[in-house]
Amino acid sequence: MVFTLEEAESRLGKLLDLARSGEEVVITRDGKTVAKLVAAGQESGKLRLGAMKGEFSYKEGWDKPLTDEEADAFWEGRW
Repeated sequence: MVFTLEEAESRLGKLLDLARSGEEVVITRDGKTVAKLVAAGQESGKLRLGAMKGEFSYKEGWDKPLTDEEADAFWEGRW
């Protein structure tokens, strides 16, 4: 649900009730999103550590330090 800042200011109690019931409340200013209001605890429920475990694989040695030459190439945009 989307509300302007002016609407949010005058209806804060109602918006809190909506968020508590599971609605994501978006607040806009000048047509641009400036905030999202969600129930406490929901914001951390969307992302959790290890949620994608087993979904990716890496080649052996992917974490080895770069040589000076490789690092220079990376920072100069040649890699």
